[in-house]
Amino acid sequence: MEIKPIREKWSGTLTDRERFRRQMHFEDFDRCFNMEFGYWDENFSQWKIFTQNEIQNNEQADIFFNFDEIHVFHGKWWMNPPFKGEVVEETDTTKIVINADGVYEEIPKDGHEVLPRFLKSIVTKPEDWQRLKAERFRLDDPGRKLPVEKLKEKYPDNRTYPLGIHTGSMIGKIRDLLTFEGLAYAMYDYPDMVEDMVETCCLLAENILDQLLPHFQFDFAAGWEDIAFKNGPIVSVKFFENVVVPRYKRIGKKLREAGIDIWYIDCDGDVRSLVPGFLEAGVNCMFPYEVNGSGHPGELLEKYGKDLLIMGGFDKMVLREGKSAIREYMETLIPLVERGGFIPFLDHRCPPDVKEGNYLYYLDLKEEIFGLN
Repeated sequence: MEIKPIREKWSGTLTDRERFRRQMHFEDFDRCFNMEFGYWDENFSQWKIFTQNEIQNNEQADIFFNFDEIHVFHGKWWMNPPFKGEVVEETDTTKIVINADGVYEEIPKDGHEVLPRFLKSIVTKPEDWQRLKAERFRLDDPGRKLPVEKLKEKYPDNRTYPLGIHTGSMIGKIRDLLTFEGLAYAMYDYPDMVEDMVETCCLLAENILDQLLPHFQFDFAAGWEDIAFKNGPIVSVKFFENVVVPRYKRIGKKLREAGIDIWYIDCDGDVRSLVPGFLEAGVNCMFPYEVNGSGHPGELLEKYGKDLLIMGGFDKMVLREGKSAIREYMETLIPLVERGGFIPFLDHRCPPDVKEGNYLYYLDLKEEIFGLN
């Protein structure tokens, strides 16, 4: 289906790629890079602006709102093949499935989006991990070989949009595999197993980088580590710095040698105690930077100066409060955009209880303040 944009693309004098690179390198740029993190699944069934225009997912929404173009290439950096989502039990309102990570998960039958309830993992002891590793985490898996020549045709060096390379996940996906409680116990009961899992994740990420970095001019790198919540990280800082950071250092070395100096990690919650370790490893950008966990983005940018970049950082909760609150918060971000190294958008996916009018006002205001006028 062809998507017809509902808004004009922000005017500008640079390509999206030039604009992104300049803004994130503290250089002069024509206007702010315009992007958003997306929407809950329920927005696509509840917001009239989506239902009336048959917008069904975040990829279509990006085209619909005419945001600047940005892409991340994902190789197979996790288990291959994934599990098939088999239903193992049902009630009147819920069903229990073995999800793609091999975890028993309870989900609503009607499909509405909720925080997942994980019941148990297929990995509870080292023998389980060794079996799963041999079956689905093989470095020599032919499915992990990338079609480099075809990808070069798809992502040419003369493209007009920024392209990132995904660096996988060193501990966040392990959390998904073991469950929150399972990881908490395993770090103490089976520390060698957990470290071997981290090492395996690193090797899989390095495998992708080794295949692609010699052939592409990536503009940034991107990783995923949902290992924090409102009150801080779910792993100890000591564990993070002793086990996770050394693996990120290895990846960071490869990225720097390839000329990549923008590297964001997608981590929700309060990331402040993790930032020193991330910076030490070469991860220099926080994304989407949740305000209710980590505070106003200006606080961390002032603390770390130009060593730190942030993408996100607009408190999504403010959109529920109305137009005056939206403007008040937006104006606090003006000096951050002016300094460079900061791209503002909602600090996570926009929830469905935000009024459509408030969201459209937010988009209009962002263009008014940060676009070319």
